[in-house]
Amino acid sequence: MSEKNKLDVVFKSDLRYLMLVSYIVLGNNAVTNRYVEQTYKMPVHAWSTLFAIVMFPGIRAKEIRLLFPRPQNTISRAASLLETRGLIEQRISLADGREKKLYATPAGKELLAEIRAVSVQRQDEIFAPLSEDERETFFKIARKIAAGPRLLETLTMDIDRKSIEGHDNGPA
Repeated sequence: MSEKNKLDVVFKSDLRYLMLVSYIVLGNNAVTNRYVEQTYKMPVHAWSTLFAIVMFPGIRAKEIRLLFPRPQNTISRAASLLETRGLIEQRISLADGREKKLYATPAGKELLAEIRAVSVQRQDEIFAPLSEDERETFFKIARKIAAGPRLLETLTMDIDRKSIEGHDNGPA
């Protein structure tokens, strides 16, 4: 069976919506990760962290997780890498001396501008099959899913609930 035929079978399955979203996201990640890692010698989550810091000067690392749902230690490592490279700086909050706020340096802003320019081109590549109206429709539908109550929280796959109900398939 050809690769296209295998995808057709997957996209006709009962999991077609999840598989299609996964295919699009993972396909883009494969291209973007390779480019960012080879060109800038940083993991892709570092540039998304830099994006958040440029967009929201003074953001805290824990707030970035709300924009890019990743483990907190991944975001903290990305911030450390960016700081080591002189792309961001941490400043102690005047309101709370325990809190560190993140700011992009001029070098960080310059690097992000370069990455954003390439990313806009990549975005155009991905969405080239869609008309402008279709892009807007896709965006509105995707935003509705993103704003839904069950994207980042689940009842169906709640590990603690499954353990209580006796569905724990983990090691005994």
